Amino acid sequence: MSDFIVHAIPGSPFARAVMAVMAEKGAPYRLAALKPGEHKQPAHLARHPFGRMPAIEHGDFGLYETQAILRYIDRTWPTPPLTPAEPKAAARMDQAMAVADWYLFPGVASVIGFQRVVGPALLGLVPDEAACAAAMPAAHTVFAALADLLGDRPFFAGAVSLADFLLAAQINFLERAPEWAALTAERAALPRWLARMQARPSFAATTWERVAELAAAA
Repeated sequence: MSDFIVHAIPGSPFARAVMAVMAEKGAPYRLAALKPGEHKQPAHLARHPFGRMPAIEHGDFGLYETQAILRYIDRTWPTPPLTPAEPKAAARMDQAMAVADWYLFPGVASVIGFQRVVGPALLGLVPDEAACAAAMPAAHTVFAALADLLGDRPFFAGAVSLADFLLAAQINFLERAPEWAALTAERAALPRWLARMQARPSFAATTWERVAELAAAA
């Protein structure tokens, strides 16, 4: 079977979720690293008409949109399975993934994560304190919902699933922000869950720093 090719800027949390799932399954892949701004250029727009990341190639098959990519990997590389067989657990996975895409990233990770981590690291920007403060009410709503969905389970669907990789790739950025303490002060289950994800070899192998090293060596 052909290797997966992942087109993304190193550090993209969506690309990290994809690469971590590939690593979890032992699926061979390589990163075709984009430079900042290249995702809006014609070559990448031919892969992803909305100019976002990641897009993948698998032989002669191209695919974009992270959830579609994650589900495709899970179907084509089924061991270990990362979608629960039990319908209610699968529904919880789907629900958590929707929260990641619709509420965690827009207005929360895209603001706080960018202002605190991505912008300073990639663009040399100084964090916009007002923007971070304005994002906090939505962030508390998201973290409260995620803490409720997680409950006392080790992972969002009981066993580790696609949802955990999608969420952890986003939340890992927020852990680096000073807002983290306030967001998790009464939600201790979330830091414990994140620590479990960070301890997985597949997640440790796909940190921003490690992916940047691989891109530089390519």
